[in-house]
Amino acid sequence: MSDPVLLMQMLGVLLVIGAFAGVLAGLLGVGGGIVLVPAYFYAFQTLGFHSSQLMQICVATSLATIIVTSARSVHSHHKKGAVDWSILRKWAPGIMLGAFAGMLVVAQLRTVILQFIFGGLAMSVGLYMAFGRSTWRLGAEMPRGVTRGILSPTVGFLSVLMGVGGGSFGVPLMSLFGVAIHRAVATAAGFGLLIAVPAVLGFLFSPVSDDLRPPATVGSVNLIAFGLTISMTLFTTPLGARLAHALDPKPLRRVFAVFLLLVAGNMIRKAAGW
Repeated sequence: MSDPVLLMQMLGVLLVIGAFAGVLAGLLGVGGGIVLVPAYFYAFQTLGFHSSQLMQICVATSLATIIVTSARSVHSHHKKGAVDWSILRKWAPGIMLGAFAGMLVVAQLRTVILQFIFGGLAMSVGLYMAFGRSTWRLGAEMPRGVTRGILSPTVGFLSVLMGVGGGSFGVPLMSLFGVAIHRAVATAAGFGLLIAVPAVLGFLFSPVSDDLRPPATVGSVNLIAFGLTISMTLFTTPLGARLAHALDPKPLRRVFAVFLLLVAGNMIRKAAGW
């Protein structure tokens, strides 16, 4: 990047984004990706990057950060015995297959379509966070057979379309089938790894066009955004977790749900050209 002022602006914005995403991930138990994708998008656009594949870069870079944060989270939860490895083993093939299929689809779509997809799915997540109840159930245990064969790739596929890890879809799904919330959150961190690894491997070999793409972009992954985000989330996620024990998370989840609905609505508005 030839403009040092623009470079410093980019570095500063990405550091703030990473810090914010880490706090939210620890505080509310949501994956940072649901914050990172729109934040990357607006930051890169503001800094003058208007690639027709900009959303692809944001999705791929968000998933790259999830590899690191999910691995750290799984390790921490495993030490407390909270990860249900039986669910992970049985759901892994389908989730990874769906994630790879999602990567292939994202690589073919342009920014406007991905904006609509992200906005629609983020609204669904926001509505669930706002109005969902812990008592809702679809079954007494996790699905098996054909049902699992349908749901597991769906989780991987939808997560990659949004650039998120296991929390956004995995936690509600497991909760609806009777998995205790703390166990669902811990196991969903493993979902994040299963989603992000195959998708990012594909994105690294899925180049984007050179029209105003951010510097240091390998395939579809922006290494500057990845490095700066990880450097902040590793410090701020534990801070968010400590705040979660000191504050009542229920009203905070509803506030974040409203924030997410506004972000999703604005994403759709911009995609529609309004």
